[in-house]
Amino acid sequence: MDKTAIRNAATIIVLRQDHDETRVLMGQRGAKAAFMPNKFVFPGGAVDAQDHHIDLAHSIADPCATRLTFECDPTLAHALTVAAIRELWEETGLILGTTAPWTDPAPADWADFAQRGYVPDASALKFVFRAITPPGRPRRFDARFFMIDAADLATDLDDFSNASDELSHLTWIPLSEVRNFDLPFITEVVLAEVARHGDPSQPPETVPFYKNDDEENLFLQLRGHPMTD
Repeated sequence: MDKTAIRNAATIIVLRQDHDETRVLMGQRGAKAAFMPNKFVFPGGAVDAQDHHIDLAHSIADPCATRLTFECDPTLAHALTVAAIRELWEETGLILGTTAPWTDPAPADWADFAQRGYVPDASALKFVFRAITPPGRPRRFDARFFMIDAADLATDLDDFSNASDELSHLTWIPLSEVRNFDLPFITEVVLAEVARHGDPSQPPETVPFYKNDDEENLFLQLRGHPMTD
């Protein structure tokens, strides 16, 4: 694998309303991780080739679907949303899905997900942020950040027993306290945007895009629009 290549990635921000306080799900990366060691991050990771071929119960809705196609292959939108759901499942053991049988046998990465009787469902995802890792980093990603309301998850919000060991200290952190943790810079920026928007059930009016490539650094706003017949 070319470690200098920019890989497409999906990250998922899960917000939980706990009485009058909003909490966000985060975990800590290992000390020996090549990318962002020791940092507290949202669940997420690179898109796999298989993500293009996993069926969804429902796709992400507009305007998010349209915004995801900006300057990329339109078919990538599907794989990004599948990757977000897969990474959430792998790293936390939480399921974003609908009760239904799989039409085809589930691949290995999805076997336990399917065995529990769920098909991945992207309808609750809201596309809220996009950022390309600046040049010079050991890993570079074109990361799309999705937000959901924890109420849309199908499983116990405090049961991380099915999580992999990629993230440790999985916890629901109050938004008012999250800046006290060791966060990557871009995570702080995304959290500020999430706090400003506030409502995980609605897409934001625009999606910030930090476009860092070898020629220039740009800050764009992806507005998108509902698709019409």
